[in-house]
Amino acid sequence: MHFLDQAKIFVRSGSGGPGAVSFRREKFIEYGGPDGGNGGKGGDIIFEAVAGLNTLIDFRYTQHFRAPRGSGGSGSNRTGGGGDDLVIKVPVGTQVLSEDKDEVLLDFTRVGQREVFLRGGDGGRGNASYKTSTNRAPRQHGTGWPSEEAWVWLRLKLLADAGLVGLPNAGKSTFINAVTNAQAKVGEYAFTTTRPQLGVVRHHGREFVIADIPGLIEGAADGAGIGDRFLGHIERCRVLLHLVDANDADVADSYRIVREELEAYGGGLVDKPHIVALNKIDMLDDELIAALSAELAEESGADVIPLSGAAGTGVDWVLDRLLEVIGPSAEAVSDQDEGEDEISWSPV
Repeated sequence: MHFLDQAKIFVRSGSGGPGAVSFRREKFIEYGGPDGGNGGKGGDIIFEAVAGLNTLIDFRYTQHFRAPRGSGGSGSNRTGGGGDDLVIKVPVGTQVLSEDKDEVLLDFTRVGQREVFLRGGDGGRGNASYKTSTNRAPRQHGTGWPSEEAWVWLRLKLLADAGLVGLPNAGKSTFINAVTNAQAKVGEYAFTTTRPQLGVVRHHGREFVIADIPGLIEGAADGAGIGDRFLGHIERCRVLLHLVDANDADVADSYRIVREELEAYGGGLVDKPHIVALNKIDMLDDELIAALSAELAEESGADVIPLSGAAGTGVDWVLDRLLEVIGPSAEAVSDQDEGEDEISWSPV
């Protein structure tokens, strides 16, 4: 399945049905009077967050959503049928933005969350409702209230407890493959990861979700490389794991580049707790590992964990630290059939 995290769609609720102009005409009943019923209400546009979705790819092919209008009223004071509500199902983590992307209109953070976005128009009044003591045979009626419509953007921010950041080829995909059942592409060239990946980590009887995004390079905030468009997927993370390739010419500079891009992006990413790991140490001796770790610790101001995702060295140490930061309040990812209200969708 292709990954799509932004889509622009058009939505329109249903307009109300017109009221009826009718008069009661039955044998042996004189002066029957008006009996036109009201029109039916138009359908609402409703967004609902559902389990099992982690992409907006469906909205690439279907971009217009229109709820049906209400039916017109009829004689014998019969109200017209209401239009069915149109329910648009979106992944958990989806935001509905205004057309100019300046305002977040809806934010879906849990399975089953359901919000009415556009309300259908009310039905028009039938002529029976216009009857008064001085207007006993009214012929006016309401045409029904108009529908509401809007162009909106859907933006998906994946829900994860921990996020991976680093330069391209820092070993993020290898790490997420080692600790989860994800099958991220791995290669010895930059930008092997071109879309976010999610995986479920099971460690010490606990479960949490980890997200891998494409690597950042200097100038990503200005559009260099893949840019910073995928950073939105780690805005909801509780902790960031910053991987630095031990084979880089200057590990301190590698760390600094990514931190500066996170700061340029904003969204509070630089203020999140972060764990620093020196990755790909399996081909280095202990003395060099210690020297590089000290250099990286001086630049980051944090304890550095030597790591090799390929060899498994330091993996448990990193996972222990992630669990410490995530804390006991983190909810485990449950199976869909258990019916949990929290994150219950499979990311793979």
